[in-house]
Amino acid sequence: MANRRLMAAVVLASSLVLPARALLAEEGQIPLQHSGTDIKDLESLRRGARNFMSYCSGCHSLTYLRYNRMAEDLKIPDAELKKDYMLTSDKVFDGIVSAMPADAAAWFGKQPPDLSLVARSRGVDYVYSFLKGFYVDGTRPWGVNNLYLPGAAMPDVLAERQGLQKPVFENQPDPKGNAHMVLVGAAALTPGALSPKDFDAFVRDIVNFLDYAAEPVKAKREALGVYVMLFLLVGFALAYLLKKEYWKDVH
Repeated sequence: MANRRLMAAVVLASSLVLPARALLAEEGQIPLQHSGTDIKDLESLRRGARNFMSYCSGCHSLTYLRYNRMAEDLKIPDAELKKDYMLTSDKVFDGIVSAMPADAAAWFGKQPPDLSLVARSRGVDYVYSFLKGFYVDGTRPWGVNNLYLPGAAMPDVLAERQGLQKPVFENQPDPKGNAHMVLVGAAALTPGALSPKDFDAFVRDIVNFLDYAAEPVKAKREALGVYVMLFLLVGFALAYLLKKEYWKDVH
């Protein structure tokens, strides 16, 4: 019933026509939202892994991350791993591969990308903003567009959680002084299953997990970096004192 209501809302919202002479945003024009992720938060990483498997793994893979490595790093018990996380394989040594068939390009216009390194290549703030940036656009094949990737071929898989958003335009002059309606953001159109605050946390967990997946040793690397910097500072102090000792008679 809830899905039928959501689809009805999508159909209704998709009938909205963008303002005449409206200028859609180009990638990079709208400021990114701050994700506030914490790679050391294991609870967030576990929630994000479950969210990813439930909402993203149907189309997207994480081929460089294996289930057993994820379970070890995130301290996930074997029984829980097989029940809640391994939705596309039954072998713990497998990489996380999507359930999408090879001909998915015929559905979306392009093959859904592997997301193993997306957090490193685009940044966590971009991924966070992208997942929150869908808005209704009846001109697009899936009825939605994205503030941060105009023309995105991806449907809004989190619409049930977030609700639908409508585009927000402002009247702005171009360099020649001619007025245009310019896309500047999105606002709530229909409510979702989660409150805005809870949806932000839901997306933050997914992005946090993708940050981990892009570099599973990141938390350890950052922790080790503190000790390396302390070692270098102590080494610098000793080298400076040694230099003074050698050169004191010269000066």
